[in-house]
Formats: sequence, C-alpha cells, structure tokens
Amino acid sequence: MSYELTIEPLGQTIEIEDGQTILDAALRAGIYLPHACCHGLCATCKVQVVDGEVEHGQASSFALMDFERDEQKCLACCATAQSDLVIEADIEDDPDAENLPVRDFDGVVTRIETLTPTIKGVWIKLDEPAGIRFQAGQYVNLELPDGIGSRAFSIASAPSQAGDIELNIRIVPGGQGTGYVHERMKVGERTRVSGPYGRFFVKKSARVPVIFMAGGSGLSSPRSMILDLLGEGFELPITLVYGQRTREELYYHEEFLALAEAHPNFRYVPALSHEPEASDWRGFRGFVHEAAKSAFDNDFRGHKAYLCGPPLMIDACISTLMQGRLFERDIYTEKFLSAADAQQVRSPLFKAI
Repeated sequence: MSYELTIEPLGQTIEIEDGQTILDAALRAGIYLPHACCHGLCATCKVQVVDGEVEHGQASSFALMDFERDEQKCLACCATAQSDLVIEADIEDDPDAENLPVRDFDGVVTRIETLTPTIKGVWIKLDEPAGIRFQAGQYVNLELPDGIGSRAFSIASAPSQAGDIELNIRIVPGGQGTGYVHERMKVGERTRVSGPYGRFFVKKSARVPVIFMAGGSGLSSPRSMILDLLGEGFELPITLVYGQRTREELYYHEEFLALAEAHPNFRYVPALSHEPEASDWRGFRGFVHEAAKSAFDNDFRGHKAYLCGPPLMIDACISTLMQGRLFERDIYTEKFLSAADAQQVRSPLFKAI
C-alpha cells in the first residue's frame, strides 16, 4: 500500500509507502527536508501536516510536545502516513545543493586499515559501476549485520572515486556498531550503504577562500571536500587546521603535507594538544581553535569556515571565528547526529545546513 505525499511550498507530490517515514520518502525523491538526529529527538525535521493523518512513531515528547501534536505538527524522521498527506516544510533554496536522491547500494569490503589506535579506514567497492553520486562532505548509512542496524559515517574519499568509497570509523567505547567494524568486520564481506545524506558541502558559488577546522575522525568530510576542490582546480586559498591529541593519532598527515607541497593555494596546519614535550614534534602544540587563531592572526574576514569534530571543539572554534570577525552566516558545521549525540547540548551559534 502507498499514499501520495504533497510537499509545500514546492507543490511537489511523491509516493510514500506504508510504514515509510516522511523524511525517507522525501530524501529518496531528491527533496531535502531539514533534519539532524533522525531519532525523533532534536526537532529539526518538524513539519506542519496541512491535510491527512500520520502516526507519530518514536517522536520524543520533548521534541514534539502534546500541544504541537494537537496543532497537526509531526517529526518527519519518524512520522508515517496513514492516508494521503499534504505537509508544509521550511525548505531553503541553496544554489550549491545538488539535491541528489537517496538510494541503496550493495557492495563488498575490499580493504580495512588501522589509521590510528582508535580509527579504522574501511573501503567499500559498490556493485553499481557508476557508484554513488554525492557531494563532497555528505555521508552514508552503513548497514551492519546481526540486528545492529545502520550507522551514519561521512565519506572520506572524493566524489571522483564514487565506485570505491572510503569511510573513517572511530571506535566508540561500548558502541555496538563501531565495535563490530573494529573487531569483527572482514575484507570480502558483503554490505549495503544508503545515501547520500546531509547538507554539508562547500558553498562554491560564493567564490571566497575556505577554512576547514577538524578534529579526530571529523577529518573525513574535509578530506573529501579538499580532494574535490583541488581536483577540479579551485584556485582560491584553502586552509586545513586539523587537530589530534598525539602524533600517532594524526592520520593522513603525510598526504596533506604532500598536497600542500603540490598546490600553492593549499595550507595545512596540524595541531597536537597532548603530544609529549620530549618528542620531536615541531608543529603547533595546542587545540584546533588556538592553531587557527595563530595561523590567521585572529582575523578570519572574507572566508567561509567548515567545522567537523567533537561538540566541544566546534563550540571553541565558533567562538574563535566570531571573535576574529567572521559572521555566523559564514560558519558551517556537519550536522548528522547519533542518538546519543542528539541528547547532548549543542551550540546555538552554528549555521544549520
């Protein structure tokens, strides 16, 4: 059984299957609805039901309050159709968005590499020769066996390598999904990914210099974006400020040094916050926001900044950028969240994308 779903103000009507969420139906039709946690916890995907009936599913009573349900609002990430529907959503037109439909892709794990003591690189060759079409900075949901379900991971490779994608996966203590990847996943096993997801990509039409600030496995999206920009001949200045605790955790360090050597417009600023004083590290010692402040002499005017990493790092970077006279409208953060992340307090200062 299926129903018709009309999305205003677009006036576009698509099909929604029985049991399929409003968000999934829209994304698979190439229509972007604002969303974040995908667990019914953050309220980013709240929409107005103009006509029809929905089942609210696992929507949190804090994200969707009783009076809002009475006003015919719902969370698109967990609401399903009980009849033909008309909804009204807050949809922004973005000239840089390709609005690619979400699809399922089968593939095989061809390589697993230990990038750091806590991060694995996983390469998946997709069965479809053309691979997955995505914008650098987007992510996929990786299906895991044994009832684990799917987990979201940013694509670390460039869109030009769409048939053989790379994921960088940090193990989360006690995490069932990342635990499987680190301890049980094998080369040669079959898997499935769905995507692309996310609204995190370079605003190329702005034609201004860009700053990437990343920490931990948050390097995935910036790496994809940088490889994409350099590959297409982007000529404006590109800066990557990347932080880890120690040298052994600073993965792809040599690659970025080589890229900086080969491309005069690319600057790489690595920073280590807990490297032993006795080591031979000659780079910046401190946190990402401190390294950026030093590298730009606390003046970020005329740039667009893209931030990926732990919430505390992002908060510190946002404060530093704004103190350095960069407007909030020019600061973007990756915004897909796990169920655990969605319950943490997030900074209200970042640009939602």
